Amino acid sequence: MHSSYETPLEFKKSTEKPLFGSFLHVFETLIIGMIASVLLSFMVLYPKISWAQVQNQAPAQGQNPGSNSATNAGNPPAFQNLRIINQKVKDFLTTQSAGSPGKPEITVTPMEEGTQLTYCPSPEAFFPPNSAAWGRTTVGVRCGQPKPWTVYVQANVSIIANYVVAGAPIGQGQTISANELQLQKGDLTILPAGIFTEFNRVIGQTARMSLVAGTVLKKEMLKMPLIVQKGQSVRVSSGGKGFSISTDGQALNEASEGELVKVKVSNGSVVTGIAKENGVVEVGGQSK
Repeated sequence: MHSSYETPLEFKKSTEKPLFGSFLHVFETLIIGMIASVLLSFMVLYPKISWAQVQNQAPAQGQNPGSNSATNAGNPPAFQNLRIINQKVKDFLTTQSAGSPGKPEITVTPMEEGTQLTYCPSPEAFFPPNSAAWGRTTVGVRCGQPKPWTVYVQANVSIIANYVVAGAPIGQGQTISANELQLQKGDLTILPAGIFTEFNRVIGQTARMSLVAGTVLKKEMLKMPLIVQKGQSVRVSSGGKGFSISTDGQALNEASEGELVKVKVSNGSVVTGIAKENGVVEVGGQSK
């Protein structure tokens, strides 16, 4: 009997991809490419955008009052910064009061806001006639170029130092000793002329009148000889650690030894110092 044998069907894996699967693969590749392109563009362009924003914002944040685009481009401003004038005055008074017999404290009255002055590259401070670095004073500031102008600024110079007062009652005709004296600290510019800043200029002198405790001692209260006359030529001396400076001047008031005397020096400035023997006036760090 002849029998037939049927070969089993062989299931072979097809190498052909379905059409729908190919479409999904292409679509997926396209989406990934688009996302990568967007990310790459953001990474490249964002630093440039941020830098441009910083450049645009920096002038506005760091801009000084009264400045403009011309200033940012390197051109001078149109108007003078008033704070510079105020600082000029303070620096000038600091220099002029360096020889005072105490610690200067300077207050400048600010110029009125809204004052418009043409920009000046080199404003110059100066003393008007009869002004000095002492008490309430006036300082001029002028400009020569490009457009001349002059303004006057009010200021106050306080000189804080010790001065001599009666520490106990002193009778008329009494010879004064150290036991009757005290030192107080205050502003010399608001005290009367002829006060003393050192004990040794008062000890041994005779009182012209009776004095109560706390009285600020002045030359007219004591019998003591004048060593500086008004209008007298004197030698102004100033010194410190490692330096000594002297110049000639003219006394603006009379003084006994140890008293304050104002002196007009050769450059026209007025300094205040302590009268010493032989027509010498000490200013600056030499006095206590």
